[in-house]
Amino acid sequence: QVQLVESGGGLVQPGGSLRLSCAASGSIRNMNSMTWFRQAPGKEREWVATIANLGITGYADSVKGRFTISRDDANNTVFLQMNSLKPEDTAVYYCSALSSTGVRSWGQGTQVTVSS
Repeated sequence: QVQLVESGGGLVQPGGSLRLSCAASGSIRNMNSMTWFRQAPGKEREWVATIANLGITGYADSVKGRFTISRDDANNTVFLQMNSLKPEDTAVYYCSALSSTGVRSWGQGTQVTVSS
């Protein structure tokens, strides 16, 4: 399993931006995909965005056009650029890695709060 550490969360006003980072302890080139999930209070964890090892990306409809997932393989880091944030984006955001053998690793999460 790879160790994942998220950072970059915080409090932001509606319409603002944040950039989340996920630093991996090992090479993310070897991972099948890297994904961001989020969990709001009282709700189930939901998928946000994925970037596969060939660079193919996918987004939940709720964030499409506002969020961008990217990766820096040289530094084993994945990013989530979040623009035009809404109060409903408030959640704990988790980074996850899926290995080629089907093992999924999780980070500890970073809190994002969108409020005026």
